[in-house]
Formats: sequence, C-alpha cells, structure tokens
Amino acid sequence: MIKFLSFFFSFLFSSSFLNAYDKKSAPEKEYQVKKVLVATYSGVIIPIAAEYISQAADKAVSENYDMLLIRLDTPGGLDLSMREIIKKILSSKIPVGVFISPKGARAASAGVFITMASHAAAMSPGTNIGAAHPVMIGAGDLADIKNKKEKNDKSPMEEKVLNDASAYIKSIAQQKGRNVEWAVKAVTKSDSISAAEAAEKKVIDFVAEDINDFFNKLNGRNLAGFGKIKSENPQTDFFDMSKRQNFLATITDPNIAMILMSIGAVGIFIELYNPGLILPGIVGAISMILGFYSFQTLSANFAGLALILLGFIFFLIEIKVMSYGLLTIGGIVSVILGTVVLFKNPQISGISVSPDILIVNLAGILAVAAFLAWIVLKSQMRKPAAGIESLAGKKGLAKTVLSPKGKVLVEGELWEAESVSGEISEGEEVKVREVKGFKITVTKI
Repeated sequence: MIKFLSFFFSFLFSSSFLNAYDKKSAPEKEYQVKKVLVATYSGVIIPIAAEYISQAADKAVSENYDMLLIRLDTPGGLDLSMREIIKKILSSKIPVGVFISPKGARAASAGVFITMASHAAAMSPGTNIGAAHPVMIGAGDLADIKNKKEKNDKSPMEEKVLNDASAYIKSIAQQKGRNVEWAVKAVTKSDSISAAEAAEKKVIDFVAEDINDFFNKLNGRNLAGFGKIKSENPQTDFFDMSKRQNFLATITDPNIAMILMSIGAVGIFIELYNPGLILPGIVGAISMILGFYSFQTLSANFAGLALILLGFIFFLIEIKVMSYGLLTIGGIVSVILGTVVLFKNPQISGISVSPDILIVNLAGILAVAAFLAWIVLKSQMRKPAAGIESLAGKKGLAKTVLSPKGKVLVEGELWEAESVSGEISEGEEVKVREVKGFKITVTKI
C-alpha cells in the first residue's frame, strides 16, 4: 500500500512538472499582419456608415486580409447604426483596429463605443475622445438641465437610457480590457480626454502619427484571441465608399438636410408666385423630397419637421397677405422651434443643425420672400396700364395738321386729337397731355 501511494504521488508530481514545463516551453502564438484593408469614415454614424463599415469587414474576410483598420472621425450618431458596427467588430474573424485620425479628429458619443469595441485602438496627436452622456433634450431650457445635473434629478426615461448606455460600454470595456471606470464616466459625466490622456489611462492602446506609425507600434503587442502581432510594413489597401454611399452620406448631414429644405422652399415660392417657370418648381420639389429623406434617415422628430414646414408656409402667405410682419415673425419662431425639437438626444447622437447654418438659411428665405413681396406690392401700386387712359404721357406723330384739331398716331393707332400748344404741322412729334373720352389733347414736343 505504501509503495502504491509512493508511486501515485511520484507520478502526479512528475505529470504536473511536465505539464508546467510544456506550457513554458510552448512557443508563443503569433499573428502575421501582412495585408491590411483600410476603411475611412468621417461624419455622423448613420445607416450608410454601418453599411459601409460592414461591407469593408466582409471584404476584408472574403479577400483574405489579415486586418481591417477603420480611420474614424465622428461627432456621434444613431444608436442602432452604432450597435450594428460594434456587432460587426466583435464578431469579426480578423482583428479590427480603430484609428482616430487625422489630427483634429474626434470620437465623440457613438464614436467612443466603437473605439472601445476595437481589437486595437489608437489616436493621432491633437484628437480627442469622450462625451457620451445620453442626456434627454426637449423639455426645459439649459438652466433647467444644469439644475437637474447638479441635483442628480433624472426622469425615469433619462435613468433608463443612462443605465443602458453605461452597462453597454462597461461590458465592451471589460471584454476588451480597457479602462472600465473611465468608460462609464464618459457616459455618466460626459468626460472627454486628449489622445495622450487616453493612452495613459488605457482607454486606447497607443498614440500614432499615421497609418505606418500605427502598425509599427502595434507590432509585438498581444491581441486577445489572436496572439502576438507581427505587423512590420504590411501592405495597405484602401476601401472607399461608393458614389451612392458618398451621395447619401453627404445629404444625410443635418446641416445639408436643412439647406435642401430651404432650397426646396425657395423653389416652390418662386414657382407659386410665377407659375409656368417650371425649373424652380422642379428643383424645389426634388430638394424638398431629399430633405425629407435626410431627416427621416436621421430619425428626426415629425413635430419638428411640421414646425419647419409651417414656418415656410407663413413666409409664403406673407407674400400675398399684408400682415405687417406678423407672419414673418411667426415663420421665424416656427422654424427655430422646429430645429430645436428636431433631433432627440443631440448630446449622444451628435446630430443637430448648426446655428450658423440655421441663420444663413433663414436669411436666404427671408430675402427671397421680401423680394417677392416687394414685387407684389409694386405691381399693386402701379397705375392701370390698360385702355385709353394708358395713353397719357405717351409720344406720337401728327398725321395731319392740327389747327387745333386733327389726327395723331400714338401706340400704333390713329386718334382724334386737339392741340393745346398752337398749330402743329404734319409729321411733327407730339406728346399726349390728357385723355377725354375717346379724344386726346396733345402738345408739340
């Protein structure tokens, strides 16, 4: 029995020792990055962004690239589009890197979540990341919002949105081994930091000057699930957005959408004022529809759109109705209110209309409306130009001797005329002084 126990423990000890030795002596897993696909996106995270990045991820896998690198510059975007991109990154069979670039770029709101989800994250000097607080905007002014923050007074809906965003980014940060404390702080406190601070706090992996520097600094690092990365001078191919994607990404910018709506309003104003011009009506209708598409893609509030349209209608009525500026003031107020309530959660989405763009658009529409109103007023004040009364002040030619009566040719017609300036010879120029019934009085010029 003693021999058996001695043999058993000796065997157990030797097996443990051999296993430990094998683990230590086993070569470290390496992952060669020889071929990289680079996808560049700058703008709001919307469905087109999700479509483009998903296509890039699929192309990278299907064409045997070793890594996908996303160069990102975004103020934020839509929650659904953000989550679609994150799902694609987390389920990728190859490592996906996110590089906040070029200098001056940012990863705000939704961009924070996407960066945290990447296998390798880096930022260019002069960039920043953060500010992902999902504040509910729409009721109350800025003072009310500030007071709520100071008192930590949140509505049930605000609490729900905040908790969901906090849990989501916490889960991502834990999975990727990033700074969980800061990630939650970015959501709950809208914290934002520079590239150097992000690297120091382990929010990102490192700071890189450009793509070449990115792969130089990535070389030798360990990525969970892939091992030690070997990325010396990889081949980099660029995957660009299609013309369709570029067009849709351009018009779905909230500022461009507002400009399209304004162009549409101006075109329709001109067409309604002067029916038959056709071109302004066509341009206006197309622009208006594209504006509606853009706002719908950006999940705009229908009440906000209705207020903007109501403002445009007020401007149009002002052309026809003398309201002494009341309709114009109502139109301005309606458009501004519509813009304010147009988008939900602008802090987390980063989607809003620039005040400068709003002012320029309003000024343009008001200028067109004022010009058309001036034309209408001028035409209303103009004296009647029809009938015999319109001959007053016109020049003509004496067709017979006027002593004092005779015939004159005015506006291509012969008229019975009487001279009030003495005898007028045939062929002399005359000017109509007064109209009396179907006779006119003339003077010699």
